[in-house]
Amino acid sequence: MPLHRGADRSVDIAPDERAELRRLSLNPFYGEADPVSEMTLAPPMHRLPDGPMPPATAYQLVHDELMLDGNARLNLATFVTTWMEPEAGVLMTECREKNMIDKDEYPRTAELERRCVAMLADLWNAPDPAAAIGCSTTGSSEACMLAGMALKRRWARRNAARYPATARPNLVMGINVQVCWEKFCDFWEVEARCVPMEGDRFHLAPEAAAELCDENTIGAVAVLGSTFDGSYEPVAGLCAALDALEERTGLDVPVHVDGASGAMVAPFLDEDVVWDFRLPRVSSINTSGHKYGLVYPGVGWALWRSSAELPEELVFRVNYLGGDMPTFALNFSRPGAQVVAQYYTFLRLGREGFRAVQRTARDIATKLSGRIGEMAGFRLLTRGDELPVFAFTTAPDVTNFNVFDVSRRLREHGWLVPAYTFPANREDLSVLRVVCRNGFSADLAELLVADLEQALTELRRQERPASRDRRAATAFHH
Repeated sequence: MPLHRGADRSVDIAPDERAELRRLSLNPFYGEADPVSEMTLAPPMHRLPDGPMPPATAYQLVHDELMLDGNARLNLATFVTTWMEPEAGVLMTECREKNMIDKDEYPRTAELERRCVAMLADLWNAPDPAAAIGCSTTGSSEACMLAGMALKRRWARRNAARYPATARPNLVMGINVQVCWEKFCDFWEVEARCVPMEGDRFHLAPEAAAELCDENTIGAVAVLGSTFDGSYEPVAGLCAALDALEERTGLDVPVHVDGASGAMVAPFLDEDVVWDFRLPRVSSINTSGHKYGLVYPGVGWALWRSSAELPEELVFRVNYLGGDMPTFALNFSRPGAQVVAQYYTFLRLGREGFRAVQRTARDIATKLSGRIGEMAGFRLLTRGDELPVFAFTTAPDVTNFNVFDVSRRLREHGWLVPAYTFPANREDLSVLRVVCRNGFSADLAELLVADLEQALTELRRQERPASRDRRAATAFHH
């Protein structure tokens, strides 16, 4: 969530002119009685109005300003779901006032949450799905925080004689992890040990990760679907490297799989890829229900192999809402609507339905990346054959425009395609990334190709890139 400042005073406008602008911002027809009464002045924008206004007027003021937002369906930067069926929207509306934490008051909503956890435990091949433990969250960022806290607490138990006096915990991961892992390390005082990118490897290397581990390592993170290029990290390879490390040194390093996107793709399209609880070293997994879980923003999931992986002291119990309710989450009160929508989606699609949706997204991604790869001026880095996500950059011989120019031109057509630089050791590489989600159809992909070809025609006439300022890069990790 970005930080926001107060009133914008950057524009020097006289008070009387500002008042006149506010007055003219209202359509006179917004007045309920007639076009004149009660509509002589618009409300202030950065302090509470002195009094109320008709609901239709308040709605229209907010509605009109939001028209300036981008079209979510054309946002190819975000991994977040931008379309659901009308029936799902109705269910969410019916549940919007239910507080997810109040399980005694809303027992059926709590039951749907438990069923979702059981379904995910089965989907991710937990040895005993009934023994797996998990919870809903507001998204993968919170789920990752919870998983990291469990890893740190388990490590602290094992090292009680040294911690916190002489030991500083560390977490091993690739430099490509989502920013929430950097936040976790900063907030919970854990050293982040990151495997850098090298050459055409844009994510973690198992052997390099194992070399960074020591007696203070709380765990290693593997990302199933990198936000930078859509590729899967080799989870099985990482576990094998850590198995070998344990044989040599006795160090037992657990693995958390950040499956924010891939944990809802791989089980349906890549059943031969072993990445989940089938690997004994995998202690926990998270996913975003609001990404390839096909639910509107606001829901994620965190699961542990068994209760042994989630220290009991991290689970709090409250009774002041009625009943004894265990809770393990950073947030307390939150709406139950998204959890209900997740259960609806599981029920609605089933395995075959999810397979069809994700297969369509991947087919569109691979075909679209193929079309872009054939265009003179571009070079593909990935093809969308893991996550339905691919990255591409300008060809080596292109000097008169760059990826930031391409992104800017596409925005003129309504498309949001992020341009950003890679982290260490590939800061020299700037790319564009396309996320194909449910709702991004083959027809829309054709329109994107047409607009991209038109943009290229114009960009080829440039003498030099419009901007070389890499600070203008937009990472769009979410």
